[in-house]
Amino acid sequence: MIQQRANFDWMLKELADGVHGTRQIVVLSADGLRIARHGGDPDAADRLAAACAGLQSLAAAVATEIPESDGTMRMVIIEVDCGYFYMMAAGAGAYLAVLAEETVDAGLIGNRMRDLVVRIGAHLTSPPRRDGQAV
Repeated sequence: MIQQRANFDWMLKELADGVHGTRQIVVLSADGLRIARHGGDPDAADRLAAACAGLQSLAAAVATEIPESDGTMRMVIIEVDCGYFYMMAAGAGAYLAVLAEETVDAGLIGNRMRDLVVRIGAHLTSPPRRDGQAV
């Protein structure tokens, strides 16, 4: 079961504080529901979570085209004008997404995201849903 959103606040803040240039962090379920956020406003976090659901599905479809791959999406990085977007698998049915300025240290943010997922990955698991309810 997903921990209360407030329990993630300090963990996400720690990631943001530890990497200069981090703007927004969102933890989301595979179906695009925001579990937790740090930075930015709640509406922006909800839009980002919804977009990430489609992106993780697309990344998994692309991964199946690699013969040795099992189709699992581990990380997506997108460079846009003035910044970067990172999304990483963070447990069964959960993802960690970060928006960052163009000055962010790409290696550092990737490593810190991995560290966070390792430390709290079991808590970032989102159970499957049926009719809007956890199964």
